[in-house]
Amino acid sequence: MKVIPYVVAGTLFLLGCDSRPDLASICKESPALCTEFLEDSWCKKERVETIYSNYFLNTAQSNQDKFKYNLLIAYEEYAACMNHASKIEHIKLKYKQRNRIDNFVKAKERIKEISIDTRSSNHPELLYYHWTRYLNESALEKFLAMEGSAALDTPESQFNLATYYIKRDPEHTLDLLFRALELVKEGDVINKEIFKSLTTIFTDKKEYKQAYIWLKILNLYDPEDKDISEQGLKDYTQFYKLDPPFLDKVAEATLNKIFDGQFTAPKH
Repeated sequence: MKVIPYVVAGTLFLLGCDSRPDLASICKESPALCTEFLEDSWCKKERVETIYSNYFLNTAQSNQDKFKYNLLIAYEEYAACMNHASKIEHIKLKYKQRNRIDNFVKAKERIKEISIDTRSSNHPELLYYHWTRYLNESALEKFLAMEGSAALDTPESQFNLATYYIKRDPEHTLDLLFRALELVKEGDVINKEIFKSLTTIFTDKKEYKQAYIWLKILNLYDPEDKDISEQGLKDYTQFYKLDPPFLDKVAEATLNKIFDGQFTAPKH
């Protein structure tokens, strides 16, 4: 298959979400989910995600901790967006700013409630959450103890492990990042931070060809990413005297393998 730019890939992901229940039917069936926050012209996408995350948690028959984690992330993203919006002073409609502050405070309260509720969870993503947000050393110990188990053999958990090791063991971090890409299935949305981390590690190792390949992959996957541009890529190749045409082909072929779920970790 051909490389799909991130914008298109994102569209495909949203189309894949068509299997989710219609938002209007959720609001009719469970109006409280849709009235939790006062409506605002800002943060609509983030607000919708809190509704769906709440809905899936409420209707889940199993694996509730996974849905609680998803809900925590949805609330965090909504709170971050609403916090930014609340700092924009509305000269004529002061109540809008008050409503945004109220929404932000309510989201933070829900994050606190769910965090307290999940403190004793052994779900890997919640363990990672409690370590990164609250410096819970016990959660970190449990999370690291799971390394090598099926519980952590997911792209998300492999990347989470990599964030722990990146300053401690770069070679092991590479293995984890490559494993995260090996676990990507066709149609998955890929965490582009994996590409950025690989670029950083190879640059630190002075393996500039490899660093450029992953930088180019990032650019192919998300041309709108602010961390890289066509000019930035050009400057990189000129500074390190690289051969862009060949490396660009390698990057495209590699990204296609990741998209197809056929990526295998290179030897390093």
